[in-house]
Amino acid sequence: MAQRTTHSPEFKAKVAREAIEGRLTLNEIALKYEIHPNMISRWKTEALEGLVEVFSSKRAKKDKEEESTQNELYKQIGQLKVEVDWLKKKSGLSR
Repeated sequence: MAQRTTHSPEFKAKVAREAIEGRLTLNEIALKYEIHPNMISRWKTEALEGLVEVFSSKRAKKDKEEESTQNELYKQIGQLKVEVDWLKKKSGLSR
């Protein structure tokens, strides 16, 4: 019985990239790296599915950072408004 080989993420990405490029057939890639064509097919599918996540997570992260910055600015505006109102009251400029 053959022993299972664990491949690094870098190796899987390299093989999947070659499969996506399409310069070689799956069988040619399988011979080149000595792995089964089904494994290459699986890695290719996982890589392509992962692309959507890569781009959506960047956008979600950017949106979250913008929201955080906006909330912080609103908080500062509120604090400054309270301070200005307090100073107006203490100085007698309040109507």
